[in-house]
Amino acid sequence: MTQTPNTSAGVPAEQREREADVLRQVLRSFDDCADPRLRQVLESLTRHLHAFVQDVRLTEEEWSAGIDFLTRAGHITDERRQEFILLSDVLGVSMQTVAVNNEAYGDATEATVFGPFFTENSPEIEHGGDLAFGAAGEPCWVEGTVTDTAGKPVPGARIEVWEADEDGFYDTQYGDDRVAARAHLFSDTEGHYRFWGLTPTPYPIPHDGPVGGLLAASGRSPMRAPHLHFMVTAPGLRTLVTHIFVRGDELLDSDAVFGVKESLVKDVTTQPAGTPTPDGRDLEGRTWSRVRFDITLAPDGS
Repeated sequence: MTQTPNTSAGVPAEQREREADVLRQVLRSFDDCADPRLRQVLESLTRHLHAFVQDVRLTEEEWSAGIDFLTRAGHITDERRQEFILLSDVLGVSMQTVAVNNEAYGDATEATVFGPFFTENSPEIEHGGDLAFGAAGEPCWVEGTVTDTAGKPVPGARIEVWEADEDGFYDTQYGDDRVAARAHLFSDTEGHYRFWGLTPTPYPIPHDGPVGGLLAASGRSPMRAPHLHFMVTAPGLRTLVTHIFVRGDELLDSDAVFGVKESLVKDVTTQPAGTPTPDGRDLEGRTWSRVRFDITLAPDGS
């Protein structure tokens, strides 16, 4: 027999008033908050949390399980792994925050989730350089331009790029000090950029912790559609955090963190072994791929 879930329907008026009084007490506790924005956020958060508890008639056992889940997420989080970002990602909160903070502006390139694997101080490469640094995978030639929404080239834009290797792991997941499949470069005087990366491959988000347990319990896959991360910054322009995705991949409609946007799906074209490379690089008879990604940055504050 299917158990009927608890709902707020049919709760007696006296009980509703008791619950409303609890909420009023908590809200009053913020009356002396000197920061108006902090007070707004805390009051709204409190109202939504209390509404959730009342809506599903949360049991004490479920509340305890939730506390245990968050505790385990804290314990597994360290300088290399951020379980709370994963939780935000798989609940779509990360993408919703991106949407709220990156309103559409002309034909500016769309933003998507930051993810938990960015690191500071990536190595710099020159134009045409290789960011693999020994990471396994098929070479991929990536090129494009950086412009503003008026079509003017943006010279000197800092372009951070990072990705997983062909086994589906980022360098930070290996537990050693390697730096691989990540780098930064700067657009040239005409706004152009080009580099060698790796052909993006699908991989699962880390699912050996509480977030993975949540996905398994809810019948969801931890797989991410193949992608390449970008973060582009330039003075006077909005910082862009985005990915590009591989057209035709079967995971585009089920990306675990809801990061796919149609405008970010690109043609990643496989080149037969022996095909001459754009810069004359000798790939010793290996296949390779290529993709073009033209980036348009919105004005800062838009």
